Amino acid sequence: MHSVSAGLLFLLLAGGGTALAQSPSSTVGLSVRRIELVSDDAQPAVEVAVSPGLSTVFLFDSEVSREGLTLEGRERFAIVDAGLTTLRLIPSEKISAGERLKLTVRFHDGAAPASATFVLVAHPARSEAHVEVYRRKRSVETYQEEVRQARIEAEQCREENARLRAERSAPDGLAGLISTAVLSGRGVEFLDVTKGVAQGPGGAAAKHTVNAYRTARRVAVEVTLMSRGDDQPWTAVGAMLRGKANEELKVLQVWQSGPVAPGSDTQRVVVEAEAASESPQGPFTLKLWDADGRRTVTLGNVTFP
Repeated sequence: MHSVSAGLLFLLLAGGGTALAQSPSSTVGLSVRRIELVSDDAQPAVEVAVSPGLSTVFLFDSEVSREGLTLEGRERFAIVDAGLTTLRLIPSEKISAGERLKLTVRFHDGAAPASATFVLVAHPARSEAHVEVYRRKRSVETYQEEVRQARIEAEQCREENARLRAERSAPDGLAGLISTAVLSGRGVEFLDVTKGVAQGPGGAAAKHTVNAYRTARRVAVEVTLMSRGDDQPWTAVGAMLRGKANEELKVLQVWQSGPVAPGSDTQRVVVEAEAASESPQGPFTLKLWDADGRRTVTLGNVTFP
């Protein structure tokens, strides 16, 4: 473990090359998704995000027919567990990012609507964990809970906007890190974790080196990537850092020095995330994806100082 200057970390975050500073896009809304079905057949199929290894649970307010369940690409799911009013799905690694699979459930009582159709959209790291499907009129309590969740998310957005405004008004360089309390007297700790990091198969680029950083309030992973010979350039636009218990660190930004392409030099990707000083050191899985989510890089056993 080493300690490096805050200025060096800042240079890593804003280094040379083509600066492609981007914030990862959000693919998940409320923690509980609520869907209301209409009684006619004109209702379009609703899209639901799923991801390899992550559970998505549907909860219905009417009994469904297990025999009437049809799932396109069923072999791409590690678990398909259907109950009287529930359906649990866990995609396997066989599912490809961006893949769209149709799910249809049929209800026992034969009342309208007799069935419901969903489109499961595969994402490399994000899924909707809990989906409530209402066929009858919803209760007042469910609307109240939805309003409560919306208020919580609105407050989180306000806090995030306040943080972004404070950081934008801060000076550059070392003074900026001090003024935003990212350091808080702790400095920057550094660890070369290249040897311990394992790369998943079929990645869009090959890892060369992996460095991990920690301050009082942030962690960062710097990955140097090389081309695998694919003619199509690759740029990371989103990232996920997930621990063994499926806990996720909040990713603040993803920066890449330039596209990974054949004949080009190695390129650096820096992922910055929030983490309190008492946060666990890991291991974490780092997953990076491009604009359409189909080409990814997965690194396992990432640890922090």
